[in-house]
Amino acid sequence: MPDIRIAPSLLAADFSRLGEEVRAIEQGGADWLHLDIMDGHFVPNISFGPGLIKALRPHSRMPFDVHLMIAPADPYLAAFAEAGADLISLHPEAGPHLHRSLQTIRALGKKAGVVLNPGTPVEVLAHVMDLVDLILVMSVNPGFGGQSFLSGQLSKIATLRRMIDATGREIALQVDGGVTAKTAPDCIAAGADVLVAGTAVFGAPDYAAAITALKGGR
Repeated sequence: MPDIRIAPSLLAADFSRLGEEVRAIEQGGADWLHLDIMDGHFVPNISFGPGLIKALRPHSRMPFDVHLMIAPADPYLAAFAEAGADLISLHPEAGPHLHRSLQTIRALGKKAGVVLNPGTPVEVLAHVMDLVDLILVMSVNPGFGGQSFLSGQLSKIATLRRMIDATGREIALQVDGGVTAKTAPDCIAAGADVLVAGTAVFGAPDYAAAITALKGGR
């Protein structure tokens, strides 16, 4: 079984002390920092932008995993790259040319990801697998934290695992939404190797224990 990476979502952190929170999860064993960018248009909420990412960048050596829930996404790719993103993921619905958007992210020297909403079919990836470094399966509808895990997405995760394996490339398979110590084992069994968790980490009294529990105690 591949190593499982945990990417706590900053959206669930205490915003009055973000630098401390980021350092605390890194010390607790987090692998990546997941940053949800929401515009109040593509999804019904507003979060933060490149300025906050730039401010946090000196506080951590973790890869910054930026999930763009904005439309259009293309005009902002360079700003997020310059702010310190290591990986930039976007939704196929957020622009007219997914292939070109992924090319742009890679040309900026960053890893590129595609995010599939619960209703987005895997077929959208058929002709861009060579440009993808990460596939993110949303196991809730995007826009709000604290939602319940949609178990119907497990079959999608399994299908994507087969698609990834068929390429022979190293493509991370990430799950975001309702991921807890209870739902994580099902995600891992289906083939996921990166788990995004918000309240399951930042809402726990012991970040290290919560991260270990998400990894199945490993």
